Amino acid sequence: MYPGLLCCVALFIWGAGSMDTEVTQSPSHLVKGKGQEAKMDCVPIKGHINVYWYRRKLEEALEFLVYLQKQDIVEDTEVFKEQFSAQCPQNSPCSLEIKSTEASDSALYFCASSQSTVLHVSSS
Repeated sequence: MYPGLLCCVALFIWGAGSMDTEVTQSPSHLVKGKGQEAKMDCVPIKGHINVYWYRRKLEEALEFLVYLQKQDIVEDTEVFKEQFSAQCPQNSPCSLEIKSTEASDSALYFCASSQSTVLHVSSS
């Protein structure tokens, strides 16, 4: 078997502690053949409404893919639009899906969550 025929998508489990204070990703490892769908789940920290997906290819910088707020995509990239889909249904894990895997999709995939940011600007 040629190494280029398999696409290995590895996930990094983020966080530690009780389930309410961590982001949880699953599965921890995922191996797919070329042209297959690959789905990754993320459970954000309780009370967080913002979810972010990133990936890091071998010897490359962290790459932003998509930012979701509640069920809506707020910001994404061309790479995301071409190769991925994401959703964050209410009361269910958020997910990132690769539509058709390629060897170039082999990477560590990271999910992060945050609360809303409130900016207060003083008048003085």
